[in-house]
Amino acid sequence: MKYTEEHEWLRLEGNFVVVGITDHASTELGDIVFVELPSVGTTVAKDGEVVVIESVKAASDILAPIDGKIVEVNEALVDEPSMINDDPTGNGWMFKMEANDLSQLDDFMSEAEYMKFIA
Repeated sequence: MKYTEEHEWLRLEGNFVVVGITDHASTELGDIVFVELPSVGTTVAKDGEVVVIESVKAASDILAPIDGKIVEVNEALVDEPSMINDDPTGNGWMFKMEANDLSQLDDFMSEAEYMKFIA
């Protein structure tokens, strides 16, 4: 997995990139009560808003970590947004995207680098 400074994780699965938020981010946000997901087929640009999360503490925008197209969203989060708190790097994934350029992943942190970043 790779990690962003915006506390997102990215996992390569074949030609697709699965994206979610880190355990650290879900803890900081508190209990997540609402998730607005993008539509499948949406083209996104790096740093463009993709997902809106609302928690008991705040609303947050999740930005596209790379350029590409949304190919799948985790519809289960609409009915059960708390899955992000319960399993942020597993069942709490948000969307899958087809990357325009997989080399963009090289710009992100390893798990060890991310742990130092949040320390």
